[in-house]
Amino acid sequence: MRRSSLPSLSLVPILVLLVGPALRPLPVQASESAVVQEILDGHELFIDGKTAKVKQKATAPQKLSTQNSRGQIRFDTGAAGRLNRFSQLKLGQGCFLIEQGQILVSGKQSGCTRSARLSVRGTNYLVDVNESGEAEISVLEGSVEVEPLADGEPTGQPATTVEAGQKLRLSARGVVMAILGLTTGDYNDILGGPLFQGFRVPLPAYGSLESYIRSRVPGVNLPVPISPPSLPFGLPRFF
Repeated sequence: MRRSSLPSLSLVPILVLLVGPALRPLPVQASESAVVQEILDGHELFIDGKTAKVKQKATAPQKLSTQNSRGQIRFDTGAAGRLNRFSQLKLGQGCFLIEQGQILVSGKQSGCTRSARLSVRGTNYLVDVNESGEAEISVLEGSVEVEPLADGEPTGQPATTVEAGQKLRLSARGVVMAILGLTTGDYNDILGGPLFQGFRVPLPAYGSLESYIRSRVPGVNLPVPISPPSLPFGLPRFF
């Protein structure tokens, strides 16, 4: 009698256990979303080129942009982002892409420029991208790991960790040009500038930033919080 070359039935469950996990598809990162929380200096905050409103939601791959207005958005991670005037941001999967302008991030939210991925565990950092694609990442509190990218993919070059109180200058090709310390004057300029002044909706990780500055950067003028507008009958305001 010819012996079958197929594995015995008793081996089938073992083969399924060994091979099955390798055949399962890798998990796909969820698309990012963001809700508009506040718009300052007019109404020039847009979602895909159309005028946005407070509480309106944008989902990847939609683009948020500003002209002569500023705005705050809340990512689905719970972190907040404040966009300065004349900024462009595209939502993605796992990180937003800041194409031009400035964004202040408060909380656990990773970001990307065209030449780097910025990974955080919860921090306050500022990204400034100019028209030529050069970027400056200022870590106000916490730390940010900057990984070089080429066409959206890792280059294999080692990542650079930027600690609290440092700023990193990055070329349009992802080359680290300098790592400098943030001075008391730098902090005063940032905290007294357009990404802090005039906003009513609080930053989720502002307490950590305030504690760090008080203990590590004496002489910095912390902004005075502005109370959110009260609603009739004392009802709380939700964003």
